[in-house]
Amino acid sequence: MAISPGPATTSPTPSASTPPKVLAVIPARGGSKGVPGKNLASVAGVPLVVRAVLACRSARLVTDVVVSTDDPAIAAAARSAGADVVVRPAGISGDTASSEAAVLHTLDAHPDTDVVLLVQCTSPFLTREDVEGVAAAVVEDGAETAVTVAPFHGFLWREDEVGGGQGMGHDKSFRPRRQDRPQDFLETGAAYAMDAEGFRTYKHRFFGRTALVRTDPARVLEIDEPHDLERARALAPVLDRLPTPTCDDVDAVVLDFDGTQTDDKVLVDAEGRELVAVHRGDGLGIAALRRAGLKLLVLSTEQNPVVAARARKLQVPVLHGIDRKDLALKQWCEENGIDPARVLYAGNDVNDLPCFALAGWPVAVGSAHDSVRAAARAVTRTPGGEGAIREIAAWLLGPELDHTPQPHHTPA
Repeated sequence: MAISPGPATTSPTPSASTPPKVLAVIPARGGSKGVPGKNLASVAGVPLVVRAVLACRSARLVTDVVVSTDDPAIAAAARSAGADVVVRPAGISGDTASSEAAVLHTLDAHPDTDVVLLVQCTSPFLTREDVEGVAAAVVEDGAETAVTVAPFHGFLWREDEVGGGQGMGHDKSFRPRRQDRPQDFLETGAAYAMDAEGFRTYKHRFFGRTALVRTDPARVLEIDEPHDLERARALAPVLDRLPTPTCDDVDAVVLDFDGTQTDDKVLVDAEGRELVAVHRGDGLGIAALRRAGLKLLVLSTEQNPVVAARARKLQVPVLHGIDRKDLALKQWCEENGIDPARVLYAGNDVNDLPCFALAGWPVAVGSAHDSVRAAARAVTRTPGGEGAIREIAAWLLGPELDHTPQPHHTPA
């Protein structure tokens, strides 16, 4: 709950031609008893402090991103992600030091700040929209402070001195339906925004009118204990919004077959002949990629006439019956003068992982094995065999899949 505002603040109002300075401060001290080295712990291969920096740097309105830390390794990681660093003195780096103290100290180095954000890197699924939301609430909507919250429908209980349970905010003898109760919100702990002059005055993250910025409850997770970190790592393949490539990012598209262009099911007739189902949308997407001038290859472990037949119909070269797909991919790149870093490789199962390590854009189809999804740089929404390749083509060429795209020129 916001406290009552005191005297009006005297922060200068930026002119219409000068955008406000919005400073995002990420406190990240080195010591942590619950999870040692917590702020450098990786989720989906990215340290928590870096995840927070990237969310802030991509947010509209944020002009500066600073990590406040006492740890050289955290400082190095923050700088590598594009943040500035303020070295936090020992007096405000201990277990009892508040996040407000770190923000106030950082403001001393940025006296011209108009709006200051407190962003916690212990919230691994913080999004750009969360950061933008709290910033906009203060910069554009006139709130003095803002906080990310998630809709909450639970009943809170507290144990009393004799070990009994007492309802908090509700009468335990009366159980109203959810739709009959007022909407409650849970503070997520991810992002806050404050008018900078007001924050200097009150030295607390809540004063004046506090705007509630809603976020997705599924993304609410604070890492305080080791099991929280394990949950974050398990959820990352599902919750992370991974970037998708454009045509400017790749020169070649290499496609696995079974489970990527099919649903991984095989029909076998009485003569032992195998039949698979493919998606017409994938054929449309592959044709558009070919017209755009991208190099294409079907690469499959299976030695199966159906693979070759499908590749012929698509007018795409094929290598099948390949045990070491990564070696075949590397040789194909060398023969065609293609940098592997500019190859998009789409796959679905563990035998695709060596190619994932080689290609610059490893992509997992939506039905891929968990380990493949976790190793991917991007994941389709669509399962294999149901239009996943059509989706990839739309990433590269645009959602309309223009039938007359500009030629794509591969560097010599």
